[in-house]
Amino acid sequence: MPKHPFEIGPTGIQTAHKLKSLRRAHGVSQRQLSALVAELGHPLPHTSISRIERIRRRCDVDDLAAIAAALGISPMALLLPSGAVQEAGHRG
Repeated sequence: MPKHPFEIGPTGIQTAHKLKSLRRAHGVSQRQLSALVAELGHPLPHTSISRIERIRRRCDVDDLAAIAAALGISPMALLLPSGAVQEAGHRG
């Protein structure tokens, strides 16, 4: 039996790394982010955020949207490689 019921692919791994990096850049702890996300109506325990960042849990689209909103960023900032968000915005 696999360790994880759903394998986390390259975009999921990149998203996990970007989440950790952007969360830290915003000066927000995992517990604080959990509280911010809960205020938006999407309860997400800090342990889930930790598991996402450690690539132990998938980040579903609802989690992604709530986390991005809580950090005041576009969900694309979590999905695209660094620098690609600005490029995507210029494509129209």
